Amino acid sequence: MFPEERRQQLVARARDGGSLDVASVSTDLGVAPETIRRDLKVLESHGLLRRVHGGAIPVERLGFEGELAARAGTMAAERRRIAGAALGLLDDAESIFVDEGATAQLLAESIPRDRTLTVVTSALQTGGILAAMDNVNLLMIGGRIRRRTLGAVDHWATRMLGDMVIDLCFLGTNGITPEHGLTTPDPAVAAVKSAALAASLRRVLIADHTKFGVDSFCRFANVEDFEVLVTDSGLSAEAAAPYLATGARLIRA
Repeated sequence: MFPEERRQQLVARARDGGSLDVASVSTDLGVAPETIRRDLKVLESHGLLRRVHGGAIPVERLGFEGELAARAGTMAAERRRIAGAALGLLDDAESIFVDEGATAQLLAESIPRDRTLTVVTSALQTGGILAAMDNVNLLMIGGRIRRRTLGAVDHWATRMLGDMVIDLCFLGTNGITPEHGLTTPDPAVAAVKSAALAASLRRVLIADHTKFGVDSFCRFANVEDFEVLVTDSGLSAEAAAPYLATGARLIRA
């Protein structure tokens, strides 16, 4: 087994069971405990697991988030496919909201240059990308800037969004389940996402497969609030079934 495959298994086991034990996992996978500990160190540096004595826990359960730079480097190919598939849903939209996050940033980079768009975003790095595009009328949402994601939050941000009517929003999430909807660790982020959702006529979720089946702290939407859920092919047909049962349209790019 390659190291990347082993690390994917570690993340999956932690999320499925709520935690993992180094001794048990090393026996199951037939590798030394030191190898598992090195894997956990790498996964923690990427913001995917939190090491604890004897093992690790998934960051989503405690409400932790990975740094934007770390997340941007993981699953880049899957994120680009998601971004491309989501942009295929633009149709005749003239105004769009682009969320904070690594996948949303890739979506911004891929916005077509052959049409004029008004783009609203709360993310500083995404705003910098969009500001260089001649065909984009950029509106930056202001407010307190979160250090982890460089996204604007709090009442300034939600108040601005409350005055807008946006054709289409592209939103990310830290977790999504049929039972609890879409969730994120920070209530301030949840408020901005809710405001963007309320301001938008059409809603598209952009989330890689690791977000499915995960609950975080604060709910900001229901699955049914979205026109389409766009993810990657890593989401199995079995895992996708509960979301399809809600009537949601699902694209696995």
